[in-house]
Amino acid sequence: MACHAPLRLVRFFGLAVSLTLLASDHVSAQQQLSEAVGQHGMVVSVSPPATRAGLGILKAGGNAVDAAVAVEFALAVTWPEAGNIGGGGFMMVHPGGDRRRRVVCIDYRETAPRKATETMFGPRDGRYTHKIVGVPGTVHGMVTAHKRYGSMKWKRLLEPAIRLARDGFEVDAALARSLNAVLASRSVRQGEHHQELIRVYGKSEGRWKAGDRLVLPDLASTLERIADKKDDGFYEGRIARLIEEEMKRGGGLITRRDLDDYRARVRSAVHGTFRGHDIYGAPPPSSGGTCVVQMLNVLEHFDLRKHPRYSARNLHVMAETMKRAYCDRARHLGDSDFVDIPSHLVSKSYAAKLAGQIDLKTATPSEKLAPEIRITDESPQTTHFSVVDRRGMAVSNTTTLEGSWGAKIVVRGAGFVLNNEMGDFNWFPGHTDRRGRIGTPANRIRPRKRMLSSQSPTIVARNGRPVLVTGSPGGRTIINTSLQMVLGIVEFGQDLPSAMRAPRIHHQWLPDRLTLESHRGIISDDVVKTLKAMGHTVSTRSRRSHQGDAHSILVDPKSGRLHGVADWRRNGLAAGF
Repeated sequence: MACHAPLRLVRFFGLAVSLTLLASDHVSAQQQLSEAVGQHGMVVSVSPPATRAGLGILKAGGNAVDAAVAVEFALAVTWPEAGNIGGGGFMMVHPGGDRRRRVVCIDYRETAPRKATETMFGPRDGRYTHKIVGVPGTVHGMVTAHKRYGSMKWKRLLEPAIRLARDGFEVDAALARSLNAVLASRSVRQGEHHQELIRVYGKSEGRWKAGDRLVLPDLASTLERIADKKDDGFYEGRIARLIEEEMKRGGGLITRRDLDDYRARVRSAVHGTFRGHDIYGAPPPSSGGTCVVQMLNVLEHFDLRKHPRYSARNLHVMAETMKRAYCDRARHLGDSDFVDIPSHLVSKSYAAKLAGQIDLKTATPSEKLAPEIRITDESPQTTHFSVVDRRGMAVSNTTTLEGSWGAKIVVRGAGFVLNNEMGDFNWFPGHTDRRGRIGTPANRIRPRKRMLSSQSPTIVARNGRPVLVTGSPGGRTIINTSLQMVLGIVEFGQDLPSAMRAPRIHHQWLPDRLTLESHRGIISDDVVKTLKAMGHTVSTRSRRSHQGDAHSILVDPKSGRLHGVADWRRNGLAAGF
């Protein structure tokens, strides 16, 4: 095992530091980042109005969780393809310097309705139906977070979102593209159950463009009910009735009893160590924390810094590590309230065994890693945001509707989009195919069970204080994006902008394919040829197809200065003070 001295993050913190591998001539205009430096608070999200909502709460004296609640509800208004009150997610909370409090994950993942069955879906079932909707968890998750950590009045935290929905806000280019895409999609144009989405989000004339104003009065009224009654304003009363009526219209399974039963869970974070740092991630039903910690444990056995970051040797080791983690994900991971999760998956001894299996010259075929699984896709439209406050409390939050615009169903009269999360269960028990469809038992459908997720909100700490807050959308690529953000900072000593710009790679066991981001010459043709000679099937994403959206915050451990960066891949805004 290679020995590394604990990394001193301060030595590379700041705007002036660059990595020679990512020299300025490789930074295109497309890769311009939204960056901010602050001392007292920082918020980074995909949506500028949502970022400003969270920053306003911090400036008013709120803590990181207060700000996160404000951002979550604002995203339901300003980034409706993924921000939501009709979906779910995971919130990692690090208490900062308060050693009396543990690092926790607030699990507000959706659940299967009581009427759900293992065989409820067939090959012809669509992804945009009422039957695919899971019981939403976002509202209860935010209430749970506020009860445990909040310092400001609940109503105050929803004021920005209510104002944005009621008074309207200016559509930016990214939202205009998203609105136009969903409104033009065949499923919406031809689907009888998507007319409310067209009514709420459609434009009377022409297409949406940057600068247009979007007003959402039904959603404003729903948010006002939540502001007045907290979770009871969503899971009981008028909104619960409207959800149940919406389900009945399209043959969905959710009832008012399902809504009344829903509870967010407060779980201990998955914890590991890497190069002298503490790594905290979300536990099952998120697979992110387990997989990230396992992969870092394996990679500790390889001195990646002795080789160029994008050498064939390093990319091979990373791909082989990813394969093994995703194979274990398929074998073992699901809702820990329903299945036993082996504790050895995040142990150092198990990682040593996996590291010993990696042949440095030859790729292991994916099917050989799990011969007991009979061999016969999760969507990238999620969103992530990061918050740090003046006391060092940090929140890493990932939230989703599953696919872009979820089930593309808006609850009539309530104004919000419903998820299609039931698609994240294993639909076909006993059948795992080479395309990546998994049929193993741990993630099969059960009533009230949470479906497996790849969401990987991650916090890296040193001496009890957060130094990196990160996470990403991207379906199954999320885990590998979070891994590479940690490696960029801790292993390769990059500053945050360089770590953000660095090309990302992905392998998910099945399909047995190593995918590279468009790398602008950083990964040479010779490296790609060598990887293929080692047995890898290699593909490169198009320049318009990116991996992840890792809005992140780096904290200087000495001065406490905060550096926020919004990922160039999907724009967004970093703002601090």
